[in-house]
Amino acid sequence: MAPCPAPGEGVMSKDWMRYGWLALALLGAVLLAWQGTITPKPAPATSPADAFSAERALRDIAVIAREPHPVASPANAKVRDYLLGRMTQLGLSPTVQETDALSFSPDYPQWLAGAHVQNLIGILPGKDRTAPAIVLMSHYDSAPGSPGAADDATGVAASLEVIRALGAKGAPARDVIVLITDGEEWGLSGAEPYFGQHPLAKRTGLIINMEARGGGGRANMFETGRDNGDLIARYRTSAKGPISSALAVFLYEKMPNDTDFSVPKRMGMTGLNFAFIGRQFDYHSPTSTIANLDPGSVQSMGEQVLAATAEFASAQPLPGKAPSAVYSQTFGDHILAYPPIVGWLLLALAGGLLILAGRRARAAGERLRWQDGLRGAAIALATTLLAALLLHVARRWTGVGFGFLEQRPLLAAWPAWETAIFVIGTATALIGAQLAGRAVRRRWLTPLLCVLIGGLSSLAGGFDPVGLGLGVVAGLLFLARRAALPRNAAWAGVLCLGLVLATALQVFAAQTAFLVAWPLTLAALGAAVSRWGADTRVTAVLAALAAIVCGWLGAYVHLTAQGLDFPALLGLFALLALMVLWPLAQPDGERAKADGLVLAGLWAAVVLAALAVITATVAPWTPRYPQADSVMHVTDSHAGHAWMVIQDGGEPGVSILKQTAPSPHSKAAVKASLPPLFDQPVSLTSTPGAPVALPTFASRIEPDGRVTMVLTPPPGARLARLNIRLGAAVAEVVVQGQRTAWLGKPGEVHRLRWAGSGQPLTISFRPVKADAGQAEVDFGTVLEAWPPAAARPRPSADHSMAWNLSGSTGVTGKAIVRW
Repeated sequence: MAPCPAPGEGVMSKDWMRYGWLALALLGAVLLAWQGTITPKPAPATSPADAFSAERALRDIAVIAREPHPVASPANAKVRDYLLGRMTQLGLSPTVQETDALSFSPDYPQWLAGAHVQNLIGILPGKDRTAPAIVLMSHYDSAPGSPGAADDATGVAASLEVIRALGAKGAPARDVIVLITDGEEWGLSGAEPYFGQHPLAKRTGLIINMEARGGGGRANMFETGRDNGDLIARYRTSAKGPISSALAVFLYEKMPNDTDFSVPKRMGMTGLNFAFIGRQFDYHSPTSTIANLDPGSVQSMGEQVLAATAEFASAQPLPGKAPSAVYSQTFGDHILAYPPIVGWLLLALAGGLLILAGRRARAAGERLRWQDGLRGAAIALATTLLAALLLHVARRWTGVGFGFLEQRPLLAAWPAWETAIFVIGTATALIGAQLAGRAVRRRWLTPLLCVLIGGLSSLAGGFDPVGLGLGVVAGLLFLARRAALPRNAAWAGVLCLGLVLATALQVFAAQTAFLVAWPLTLAALGAAVSRWGADTRVTAVLAALAAIVCGWLGAYVHLTAQGLDFPALLGLFALLALMVLWPLAQPDGERAKADGLVLAGLWAAVVLAALAVITATVAPWTPRYPQADSVMHVTDSHAGHAWMVIQDGGEPGVSILKQTAPSPHSKAAVKASLPPLFDQPVSLTSTPGAPVALPTFASRIEPDGRVTMVLTPPPGARLARLNIRLGAAVAEVVVQGQRTAWLGKPGEVHRLRWAGSGQPLTISFRPVKADAGQAEVDFGTVLEAWPPAAARPRPSADHSMAWNLSGSTGVTGKAIVRW
């Protein structure tokens, strides 16, 4: 006769069996997420003629990204000439649109950007030359100081390779216009005159734009025109390894970011906007070289754009307007898309499955108390906030600042940070499920721990109300733990919470509801099949559903972490994962042993992950990831003083675990502004004056009463800036021969940023009243070379790189124009 098991022994074996399935589910999720984010293998130059080859495109990238080539620079002129030759080889009969361009936004009426641009335009003729054309768009200028191998040499080279492959298939049904703009990095200065002035712009049927915000990762189709229902329906039929979703489109529309595609989109045109955002350390950086560019990202961009261009250049009519689709990539080449109204049907399906699960449980004699379900929902919400809190605190404890330059130490240690995000988020989700099923001995302990963690956030960077608030609210919710909860009731509460959240999103932001509704529906299916997890015969099914959902969510965590430096937001994904992980992770209610072994291991994983990323950012700089160093020599011609302007990019900062020595540049520095070159306070160090070429500023009153100002940069100076404060209203403002709505409000500072080839910058206007008036003017120019007679400072770190305009010579001056 077999011995009777000790009390709880059989339950523990069931727990560990479920934990085994949980481990397999998490392993499967990791593999699916990894497969969904890796870049494809670069196709060799020997690939078929009608296929996209990254190796062929890289040949162009090597030439385009040989050196930094910002708008209006001699290096950019070399790139222009090379591209004209390549476009001629491809039979595009290229032309150049050369003009002085102005970029003015009604949203920012005090700002005006302008540049002397040279857009490159070619046409791959189609069979029907009268049909609306496809515009294949990219830009060939780079950010100052960056070779721009990714942004946007990859887009330009991909355009050329796509055109070559299309030509190999035969003439397309409609024209494909190749538009390679100039000045994108300077206020979209090339796109503005093309879509506003060029005759070909009127033939635009659909635009496909290519961008980059890093040097790696899969290409993401992240933006479309308005009312994209028909567009997405066509796009999904030909998508090749897509990363795209309605969530990305929805969020990007709420962000202040712009690309060349923003210009035609404002005019009501439609299209697809592609970009990859991995390896963001290289974005606008001197490290954006062909050696640091992921060739797989080039292949991903090219394959997707070739497939989309071939689809829309076919004889079928171009997509019309329809309500924007709810859609997302799933796995492989598949995109699931449907109209927003179908979201209600999906929620009805999820609700029906939850009801079915309850009825099956009741038929089996299993009781679900609504009070237990409510406590399960509270614990799930508390767990979500705890995950947000832990991610928030780990980010703050690195001591790394927030901002484009400030976060660079974190970007240098990105693998450690992204690993920490996944470990902390996953472990916290499992901690919540574990707490729900374990006996409560000291009810106050978990809430107190949450509050302490929230308070500890303030030890790095000063008082942190966000961290403390998250800790307090999470702690209050964890007070719902009064006793170990039955797993079935707790899981039911979690899914009901998910149903409420999905319904709220369906009401207020239907395009985004899928992010909750899809995991919820699959989790509800698992609940119905397993009677809220009670039927252990289908535990494998629950594990498979968990692997699918978490693998799909993993790609979103990967993209969201790269796109937004706001880690607390990622806590939401803990809740979404809990919908499918809960029945595998929670112990068996009141019968479970509260030995704390699993719980201790999960907390240890959280602590070790946080310590790993904190350690990685202590000394992040290496030859591959050098520190951004920006030092300019600025002569204040009005005050007769010379300054060294220091903009140290990405100091690791100060945390409770480390302290960084101040930069050698920052000793004896003062904080002050130097308008118009530096309108915000920067670190200034007094330095001996050196002979520099000065700009000239002149003004005159024309015979018709107009006031004209002329700023003439010194030889070789590419950049000019003006700040103008008017004392009286003016009208008919003209900049470089073009009418503009700029200078509209007297008393406010209006700012003009100009990039040219050294030609004079001319502004004129007509005073509204004949009374006397004046304008206070701050003017400045930048020459991208260090003064020959001035001593150059040593780099601020052993591994550093000259960032943006570092090593340049600036000159500022003041004038008062009276009339």
